[in-house]
Order: sequence, then structure tokens, then C-alpha cells
Amino acid sequence: MPHLFTPLVLREVTFAHRAWMSPMMQFAAATDGEDVGSPSDWHLQHLGSRAAAGAALVMVEATSIHPQGRSSVYDTGLWNDRQAMAFRRITDFVSAQGSVPGIQLVHAGRKGSTGRPWPDENRAPESWQTVSASTLPFGRLESPAELSVDEIGSLVQSFAESARRAADAGFKVLELHGAHGYLIHQFLSPHSNARTDQYGGSLENRLRFALEVTTAVRQAWPDELPLFFRVSATDWLGGDTDDERPGWTVDETLELAARLKTLGVDLMDVSSGGSAPDAKIVVGPSYQVPFSARVRKEIEIPTAAVGLITEPE
Repeated sequence: MPHLFTPLVLREVTFAHRAWMSPMMQFAAATDGEDVGSPSDWHLQHLGSRAAAGAALVMVEATSIHPQGRSSVYDTGLWNDRQAMAFRRITDFVSAQGSVPGIQLVHAGRKGSTGRPWPDENRAPESWQTVSASTLPFGRLESPAELSVDEIGSLVQSFAESARRAADAGFKVLELHGAHGYLIHQFLSPHSNARTDQYGGSLENRLRFALEVTTAVRQAWPDELPLFFRVSATDWLGGDTDDERPGWTVDETLELAARLKTLGVDLMDVSSGGSAPDAKIVVGPSYQVPFSARVRKEIEIPTAAVGLITEPE
């Protein structure tokens, strides 16, 4: 672990060391009036305390670029300027502790409208029509509506607009959430993408949405600030599964990483799974770290590793 507590520089941002806080959904955003989707006092203490404890990067939870892209009404959002300004006190506090404030942008796609993991006795459940690459549902969730080409283009622009707001809010790192079975991942994986147009079928077509989003976001996000991309390295749908539809693979992750590198992505944040509810996940020693190592070595791009990391080695 010779480099764990040494600085890392990406573009014009310096991280004091390599031990970072990953985004964790809190289900604590404002839910009423003009402040819907804005962070609350809970977020200030949650994120601020991690910065005060010394995390070099503090990453805000998956934050939706569109109301329809939320997992629940309790999710944070960046689809309007009021939300962006509500984040400013958090980015200011995190920065004052010597940490780098970052935020992860997401659209949940077919995994939206699921509520939070515990009941709310004071609020009736809210649901809405979800959207995805195709109408294939996730497990027992309702089938999503298939996005039209025009709707896809509109969401690409929504990602870019949210990226601009993130910069206005004082964030210094932006991460696109292309993992865990959310919308970008839904386009990437043949397990969730049954389209027959230019966004489905071949790997080239399945990569298209992710590449279009990245291109638009990189143009909207300041040149001096790093852009990350969270990816699920595999859907864990190998030969030992009964699932009829194939999944996203490590080899496809390598191709995606190579393409994203040319578009200005500075770091691949490597996770796995989330596309199939019944996938057989091999946790094992090191878990997802070997996936991250392979991307770093073969594509020659900085990577992060996540998941059950309890030892510095």
C-alpha cells in the first residue's frame, strides 16, 4: 500500500490521498414545495462529518437529472437551479475541511419509483411510469416504457444541464452513474436492452447512449475538473445462471473504458452487478478489486475500487 496515503492529481484537482467516500443514498431529500429534491440538514451532517474525518473525496449520493429518474421521492436532484444552490453550503463545508466535493449523476430508468427501504407512516407511497432502453422489467417491478430516440436525446441534454449545475454548486468532481442496473447500464447490457434500432443489438449500438451522455457532459463540465464514470464490470450472468438473456461482460467493460478515455473521462469507478435480481455474485477474496485492476492495467486509465474493502492492501 505504498501509495494509499499519497496525493493524487487529476486535471487541476489534487486529492490529499486515495481513501475516498463512495456515494450512499440517504433517502432524506426535501419532498414538498419548491425544494423537492434539494439536500437537507441530514446531508450536511452526513457528508460534512466524513470530510471532517479526513476522506480525501466526499461523493454525494446518486442524484437524479430528471424527476422521472428518481428511485424515490426522497432522492436528491439536480434538474433545477434551486437544487444546485441548496448544495452550495455542503460543497463549501466539505471544501473547508480539505476534502474534494464530488457528486454522482444518475437516471434510475426501470429501477425508478421503488420508494425507500423503510415505510413512512406520514406519507402515502408515490409511484410513476418508469422508462428504459426497452420494456423488459427488472424482476417484479412494473414494466418500463421504451424511450423514443427523441426522448433519449432529451435525456442526454438533461445530463449535460445537470453537469453545469453541479459546477455552479461548487462540486470539483463529477461522476456519471453507468452501473448497478440504472439507465445508462440498462442501455449497455443486453440483459436489459432488447432494442433493434441504433441504440440496441450490437455492442457499438449499446454503447451509444453512454458515449453520447459522456460527450455532452464533458462539454458542459469545466475542462479543469475531472470526470469519473461508475461502471458495473459484469452482470454476473455467466454459464452458471438460468437466465435466458446474456449479460454485460468484463471484456465489454474494457471496450467501454477505452472509448470513454478518448472522450475525456479521467477515472473509471469499477463496481459490478445490479442488472439482474437473481445473478449469482461471487463475493470471494478481493471481490471487485481485480476488475478495477484489470481496467487500470489494460486501458491505462486511473481506476477506483469499491465493495467490502476492509484492508488497506
